Amino acid sequence: MRILIGAVGKVKERGARELVDDYLKRISRYARVEEIELKDGDEAEVAARFAKAIPNDRSVVVALEVDGKAWSSHRLADFVSEHENVGTQNVVFLIGGSYGLPKATSAAADVLLSLSAMTLPHRLARILLAEQIYRAFSILRGEPYSH
Repeated sequence: MRILIGAVGKVKERGARELVDDYLKRISRYARVEEIELKDGDEAEVAARFAKAIPNDRSVVVALEVDGKAWSSHRLADFVSEHENVGTQNVVFLIGGSYGLPKATSAAADVLLSLSAMTLPHRLARILLAEQIYRAFSILRGEPYSH
């Protein structure tokens, strides 16, 4: 299984970039992981960029939305496990830019997930998402990090 994190914008701040990279490296012990940074633009441009970046073959798409479902770390781990077990090729997480995800992109997603009821800056959402994906794998493997 491959984990893709598609996000509008780049994480330029050194400390934030180091945190994202650290969690991506940790995730890579369990699954292939890739980060896709998309250029911002108007809603139609961003929707087209997401559509092009999302693999169509055996992928499940999770759009991060403030009004999405709020999951516990264990529920995310169950979701990851389900997709490992059924042979999902790609689990794709999408993070919008300053105006969120395009409506068409969210509408096409398989799951709407909320990291918080509060609106988060995209770089913080990316750090939080990467950490939670890593935590999900460590929960599944019974590793001490998950406690």
